[in-house]
Amino acid sequence: MTIAAVVIGVAGFFVFKGSRSSEKPLDEIHPSRGTIRLVISTTGAVEPQNRVKIQSSVGGRIEEILVEEGQLVKKGIVLAMLSSTERAALLDAAKLQGQSEERYWNNVYKKTAVIAPMDGQVIVRSVDPGQTVTTSDSLFVLSDRLIVKAFVDETDIGRVKIGQKALIGLDAYPDIRVNGAVQHIYYESHLQNNVNIYNVDIIPDRIPDVFRSGMSANIKIIMQEKKGALLLPLSAVQSRNGKTVVLQKKGSTQAAMFYSPVNIGLQDESNIEIVTGLTDSSVVLLPDTSFVLPKNSTGSNPFTPQRSRTKK
Repeated sequence: MTIAAVVIGVAGFFVFKGSRSSEKPLDEIHPSRGTIRLVISTTGAVEPQNRVKIQSSVGGRIEEILVEEGQLVKKGIVLAMLSSTERAALLDAAKLQGQSEERYWNNVYKKTAVIAPMDGQVIVRSVDPGQTVTTSDSLFVLSDRLIVKAFVDETDIGRVKIGQKALIGLDAYPDIRVNGAVQHIYYESHLQNNVNIYNVDIIPDRIPDVFRSGMSANIKIIMQEKKGALLLPLSAVQSRNGKTVVLQKKGSTQAAMFYSPVNIGLQDESNIEIVTGLTDSSVVLLPDTSFVLPKNSTGSNPFTPQRSRTKK
């Protein structure tokens, strides 16, 4: 029994030694300086800040369209000309009597102008020349400017403040990033997927040409931002015995590794701020989180069924 125990112990020693010798060396990194932000990530849509639907004061026939969709217009500019129902009928009858009669009634009975009520951009043109319209038909839609309406969960709305900076991206153009700021937080919520959602108006610093009303957007509202912070990857920070620590190294020997307590600050999706406990020259070891299946001495798969051996 004693000899068997010694043999098993020696075998265990070599197995443990072999497993330690096969471990990968830990990666060494230095803390880096950079900008870290505490953000609320949400989605939204590009929408006009003020959307004005333009209708005609009289029913009749569209004679001319003087603007194109996407065109910027000034207040008071003529968007279209139309003939009232009576004028259109009178001119059609005059055409049958000759050009002079038609010219006379064109001068006597003037067209009706459709005028822009504000400065803006034509985002919808719903009519074409020759089309008959009524006073309830929408001819054009004007937008004074495009904004981004963010949809914020009620659990996050308490952290959103007027004036906070925001980063805007579009699903259709992921390479384009636009800075903005929170301008307005709506007072009334709406239910979406059984969650109370509040709309938040984000005003972009600039409007790229690719922005279109209705586009889906990704928004990051910046609650806190710190530049020149001392940063480490999240995986470098551990919790041991109720303390936040990192694995440091001084020297080149295995005994030079030790756990050092640190104070942390802001945290994003990949990095964490180190407030105290490290310097720019500190050497930090990243824990090896990879998992490798154990192999036996012959290199075969340990989960492969083994042939039974005859006991001697």
